Amino acid sequence: MPMQVFSARVRNGTIVPDDGVELPEGSRVTVIADEANAPVELSPADEAELAEAIAETDRGDVISAAELLRRLSR
Repeated sequence: MPMQVFSARVRNGTIVPDDGVELPEGSRVTVIADEANAPVELSPADEAELAEAIAETDRGDVISAAELLRRLSR
């Protein structure tokens, strides 16, 4: 099952993906809404781990969802 992670905004009550995101008509999506004012508190270690994970993603050092599921099923 191919998966895609993207950001979107709500406009006039409709979820509108950011520019460049194309989804086939009728696509099923799962939405996790950010709480606009909810604070996120991370320890320095968690913040460093998050920064490294973002850097890995920026470098393209990622695996597909299918590969992740394959590894988890071992």
